[in-house]
Amino acid sequence: MLRYLIQKEFTQIRRNAFLPRLIIVFPIMVMCVLPWVMNMEVKNIVVDVVDLDRSTKSQRLVHDIEHSNYFIFRGQKPTYSEALKDIEHAKADVVVVIPKDYDKQLQSGHLPQVLVASNAVNGTKGSIGAAYLSQIVTANANPNAAAIQSKVSTLTLYNKHQNYKLFMIPALFAIVMMLMTGFLPTLNIVGEKESGTIEQINVSPVSKWVFILSKLIPYWIIAIFVITICLILAWLVYGITPEGSIWLIYLLAMLLALFFSSFGLIVSNYSDTMQQAVFVMWFFIVCTLLLSGLFTPARSMPSWAYLTTYVNPMHYFIDAIRTIFVRGGNFHSIVHQLLALAGIGTFMAFWAVQSYKKNN
Repeated sequence: MLRYLIQKEFTQIRRNAFLPRLIIVFPIMVMCVLPWVMNMEVKNIVVDVVDLDRSTKSQRLVHDIEHSNYFIFRGQKPTYSEALKDIEHAKADVVVVIPKDYDKQLQSGHLPQVLVASNAVNGTKGSIGAAYLSQIVTANANPNAAAIQSKVSTLTLYNKHQNYKLFMIPALFAIVMMLMTGFLPTLNIVGEKESGTIEQINVSPVSKWVFILSKLIPYWIIAIFVITICLILAWLVYGITPEGSIWLIYLLAMLLALFFSSFGLIVSNYSDTMQQAVFVMWFFIVCTLLLSGLFTPARSMPSWAYLTTYVNPMHYFIDAIRTIFVRGGNFHSIVHQLLALAGIGTFMAFWAVQSYKKNN
């Protein structure tokens, strides 16, 4: 009986002109577009410079700023008030004011006070931009600063080139899995409710467990297919391959698919219309995604918000897949995350079965 129900699910997916295309095109779009735009590195900071000294030394500082890869040099302004207007009109992010007698103070052994005014509407861009400029100003004013910095030994582990794509691509697997195995089962059952075809199953001798499994298994197979596409694209497009075992990635993907497909069925069991199911799923998925540590470190959250990560499967998945993908962790490195995902997924699957109301 289970075999025929699974065949029915795949037949319904094939007959839908949109779903097969979505299953193929969506992971391709996510893997080929999002790694380029979901970049938290701060670059292209627009800078205005006010040079009140006009000396050789001050102009050298201006040229250092102009040739930095992190800044877009917008030009020199005669006064601070004119430069500030550019910030007020969102034409500049940072203003650097070089004081009078800048060169003379350096020659006398004093460190001149250089003003760095940053637009902190975007706090991250403003603070990091000001920090970059402070380093350039310090290096220009004190030649010994570079020598002191050279004595500090820095060792970058795992992601040696600090490639942000290597950090983000494993997490994108979670987004693809979330939408493919979460939304599709939800809309499947609700669609059958609206069309009335689910009543034929309700009056049949099929048990609730068999019916729920017939709804989950096709999307687990789709999850394996989608993860395979993502792995191939990561290798072909970016030259990125997992440092750890690829089978652990598939295991994590299946556990995450168990959770989201079960959660999607729970939402569909309690929803009567497609619109209601979509809004409920969207609410929970946005909260799960933002509280997972996908974009920002989870430890940066307030303590009360960090407590939610203990029941957030996305947090466990992202933490584990980055451990495997970037650091080359083994089974023992992620056993805690695997157990958590298995426990949460099993609980949700049991709830999905119990919440389904079948007419015997």
